[in-house]
Parts: sequence; C-alpha cells; structure tokens
Amino acid sequence: MFDEPTEEPSERAFDPATLVREKTDEFRMHAELAAVFEGHRKFDAQIDPALNVEPARDVQRTMARLEKAKSADSPVLPDASAADATRLLALPKATSLSTKDYHVHRRPGETMIVRWLAGEQVQTFYERFQAHFDAGLSGFREEERQAQQWKQDPQTLKFLDALDAVEVKMADRYLRDPIRQHNLFVLSTQSADEMNIAYLCDYVMGVPAAEVVGRASAPPEPPTDRDLAWFFKLFSLRGVVDGIERMCFFTFLQKSDDTF
Repeated sequence: MFDEPTEEPSERAFDPATLVREKTDEFRMHAELAAVFEGHRKFDAQIDPALNVEPARDVQRTMARLEKAKSADSPVLPDASAADATRLLALPKATSLSTKDYHVHRRPGETMIVRWLAGEQVQTFYERFQAHFDAGLSGFREEERQAQQWKQDPQTLKFLDALDAVEVKMADRYLRDPIRQHNLFVLSTQSADEMNIAYLCDYVMGVPAAEVVGRASAPPEPPTDRDLAWFFKLFSLRGVVDGIERMCFFTFLQKSDDTF
C-alpha cells in the first residue's frame, strides 16, 4: 500500500528520533485509513454507487479550492474559506444525502467516494482512530523489542526507548478541541501514488473491489501488481456547523493505467 523501508533499524545508520517520528506518522496514516473506510465492515455503513456527477464534482472542486487556500504550514483553513467549508459539511442536510454511508461516483478508471459524519458518529470515528493507532504502535514496539534488544547496540536501544515514550492522541493531532472551542475549519490530506485497491476494498472495507470501483475497473483474477495499483488521495475536512461537530471525507481514486 504505502512504500515502507526494507531495512531494520540496526542495518543502517539512523537517528532514533527521526525514525520514531517516521514510524509514528506511518501508523497514523494506516489508522486514519482504517477508521475512515471500515464503516461498512464494522458499523453497517452502506456503499451507495448512485452519487450523481454534479455533487461529486462539486465536492471535488470545493476540496481542491480549500486545499489551495490553506497554508502549507497549518491545516487550519483561513477565514475566507469558512463559507465553502460550512457548505460542504452541511451538504447532507441540503441534499438529503445520508451521513455514515459511502457515496460513490465512478467512471472507467476513476472513482470518487464521499463520506460525512456528524455528532456521535464523529466521536466513534475518533475512538476507532485512536484504537487502530494504539494497536499498530503496540505491536511494532513488541516486535522491535524481541528482534533488536538483545543486540545491545546503543543507537538501537535509544530507538527502542524513544518508541516506548511515544504517546499520541489522535484527537489532539486532528485539532479536535480547537475546532470545537474556536469554531475552526481544518483540512488535512494523505495520498499514495500506488494504493493496492484490493487491500483498501477487500481488507479494510470488507467488500469486493467491483462494488467500489465498478466491475469494468476492478482487477481481474488473478491480478497483476499493475492491476491493483491506483492513485489515492484522501481529504479530511472537520468543523462545527449549526452546533454539530461534522466531518467530510473525500477520496479520489484513479487507476494507474495509461489505457484510461
């Protein structure tokens, strides 16, 4: 899914703090991916392929405009973007689209997925986000201790100690309290040049790829690495509208294949 280093910490010169930061970011990205896309498998969220092109493109254009407006140094959107962010977060109420579910618009080689959360659904998201991060980090800590501690290499021991000291609250990382206290709108993104579409659909979402990207674009059996590779970009917009905490996740998927 994401490119990962093939070397172990002891196999190369490294800075323990840098490596811990890199691994923490890796687990955060995987945790976010799981929390955003596990709704069908864990919470009966529906996959609705009937999202019309107009609202899909509207969300796409608005997310792109918001991303362009924000500073490279902060995910907090400027005041001038508040109207766009408010409209986007309130779109389910204005268009009778459901929250929790995955609204899908697709064409050959391209898929857009929009998911809104509101109120208690947002709380559940943060709980799941934290649980996925904690599980990933805990498992990695144990593996590294078992594999590396016996070597007694000073740099590796510093790495293991720094890893044990990591404590990240996903709600803090997502600026949840400032959003609620100061009525901020926040936008963050993550992307992968070659997302494994089978991993995203079959493993995380719990559905065949054809239900998400369409039968014509789904990988054949058996698939090649090229068949499974899709460009992936996830936008996460957060804010409070009408006194209700809201989130909008917009995902753009494009098959890594020049035939489309």
